[in-house]
Amino acid sequence: MAGVILFCRFRKRAHLYIWQPKMSLFERMRLHGLEKLLALLRRLGKGRLAALPAHLLTGVEGESAAYFYLRRKGYAVVARRWGSSSQPGDLDLVAWQGQQLCFIEVKTRTAHDAHAAEVAVDADKRATLRRLARMYLQKLPGETPPPVRFDILSVYLIAGHAREFQHFEGAFGWSERRSGERWGDRG
Repeated sequence: MAGVILFCRFRKRAHLYIWQPKMSLFERMRLHGLEKLLALLRRLGKGRLAALPAHLLTGVEGESAAYFYLRRKGYAVVARRWGSSSQPGDLDLVAWQGQQLCFIEVKTRTAHDAHAAEVAVDADKRATLRRLARMYLQKLPGETPPPVRFDILSVYLIAGHAREFQHFEGAFGWSERRSGERWGDRG
């Protein structure tokens, strides 16, 4: 079981609780099997996906890898590629970690370039993610929104190597930081 979302009203206040059990051996094996099945289906369906440009195929594969990575870490992923018909863009992954709702932007690369993958999340992209996160929160039940965190998950899919993940929890917040401050500058 991936987790149970409980919603209750008490004294005119809404509370959202997440019960997240530890992942059992069976659940880990099931998750591994699902990951392998998804890879097989992707190989069998190459004809349909071949119409996509290579960079989009890389992004799709990276988001799937990120999904399984987060599930193994105990996150309850509740949305993939969530978007709004009235706003451009999408939220790659939306997940619960305990009682905190995480909006996760996935950046996938096939090589370690001079610039790290997470640097691609510039001010415009952060503004888009914040706007979409507000829209997502408006659709949740209850009067008070849950605590929120914005993460960046860099996925490196390098041929002949194991997948690499760099997870930047709380990479940015609801407002911009001082100019010039970056992920590594945090104390």
